[in-house]
Amino acid sequence: GEWPRESWPKVRLRIPAPSDYRCFLPDLTGFIQLSSHGTRPRKCFISFCGVMQCLFSFFAHCIARMQNTQGNIHAVEISNSLMPWPFVYFKFIFAFRWLFGNNQMMGNSFGALFRISSWGESHGGGIGVVVDGCPPNLPLGESDIQPFLDRRRPGQSKITTPRDEKDSLEILSGVFEGRTLGTPIAMLVRNQDARPKAYDEMKSKFRPSHADFTYQSKFGIRNHEGGGRSSARETIARVAAGAIAQKILSFDGVSIRAYVERIHHLQAPELEEFPTLESVEASPTRCPDPEIAKKMEQLIIKAKKSGDSVGGTVLCRVRGLPIGWGAPVFDRIEADMAKAMLSLPATKGFEVGSGFQGTFMKGSEHNDAFEERDGQVRTASNRSGGLQGGITNGEELYFRTAFKPTATVLKPQQTVDQDGRETELIGRGRHDPCVLPRAVPIVEAMTSLVLVDHRMRHHAQCLSFDFSG
Repeated sequence: GEWPRESWPKVRLRIPAPSDYRCFLPDLTGFIQLSSHGTRPRKCFISFCGVMQCLFSFFAHCIARMQNTQGNIHAVEISNSLMPWPFVYFKFIFAFRWLFGNNQMMGNSFGALFRISSWGESHGGGIGVVVDGCPPNLPLGESDIQPFLDRRRPGQSKITTPRDEKDSLEILSGVFEGRTLGTPIAMLVRNQDARPKAYDEMKSKFRPSHADFTYQSKFGIRNHEGGGRSSARETIARVAAGAIAQKILSFDGVSIRAYVERIHHLQAPELEEFPTLESVEASPTRCPDPEIAKKMEQLIIKAKKSGDSVGGTVLCRVRGLPIGWGAPVFDRIEADMAKAMLSLPATKGFEVGSGFQGTFMKGSEHNDAFEERDGQVRTASNRSGGLQGGITNGEELYFRTAFKPTATVLKPQQTVDQDGRETELIGRGRHDPCVLPRAVPIVEAMTSLVLVDHRMRHHAQCLSFDFSG
């Protein structure tokens, strides 16, 4: 039934005039009073359908507007008079979202203007992602995204997991007649070769160096089948979204190339030239140096046969970046890139430019001297890695990401069960003996997501206004 009108919540927003906020909530249920300085209050009575959902939507709209007013809102008041208890609950949610902002409470979303939210578990129905903020009229179809997923999918070679997934993409919304609509793009990849029974022993035992113990401790429940949400299978969502971002960046002439630089003790020599996709894909290890790539492959096979695993580093290089992308202080590109890379499963380290090696140099040795070249300001060296003050300087951006050895090994390991009793566990299921070859397209995807977001932010702040006149 309906609550009496006198019990409906009253909301007052005080905003300096002129303002266009007096009628910005088409789905608000209940009674709203919006007032601006110098204007008369207006009252809107809107029929209600689904009070809880619409009021929640109202609060979300409020937050979005507040964040965009750059401090112009003077006060937000919600009357407690005769307010039913469900409204008190939503008032709490409103306050919680106000404090934490940007809808990032549970860590399943990434980005500011080009924003993705992923969902799904390793052995559930599938993995999905919603991309919000994609510009309209971008030519896009499933065939544009599928090649990126094919590079990431399992079962590619004898050095990857034998799990046989085709990872076929379905676009559910946001694309019409081959072009993006500017509305949320929903994408889905269904799981087809899940074998949850292989993880029955892990239901009560914690796998060493996995997220089993921390998930159980935090949530009081976990999906033990393949690690559930903590599985690297969730990176399907990142790669699918990253494929869209890379297509946008291609119109700016930006090229992203990641490759395996080191596995265990085997290090590829430094490449002067920008590697081609063909040279990276020539080996299942995704190392562009043929001689080292062959040794890496043999090393991974040896580790796999012994029931063990190995780690290493992925080097990512980006060329074609213009000067000016990025932001000072907290939103430096390297800060956002570090978060993007360290959010990937199995990552343990990140460095940009000279990284940790730069700490062995003196300032006079490490500085990148400026010079004039072809009518442009360039740097004679690039130890900064294409970034200065968190902003691109026109040079090549490069960074390294370290991946640990795969935690699941087919050897007996000491652990405890959920009751704290000491026990032994042998890893089961299908796993990569080395995650690095399949991590390459994932690193590229996260790189593209960071860069396209900063591209949009730069254009929104610095290229959308003309104050010269």
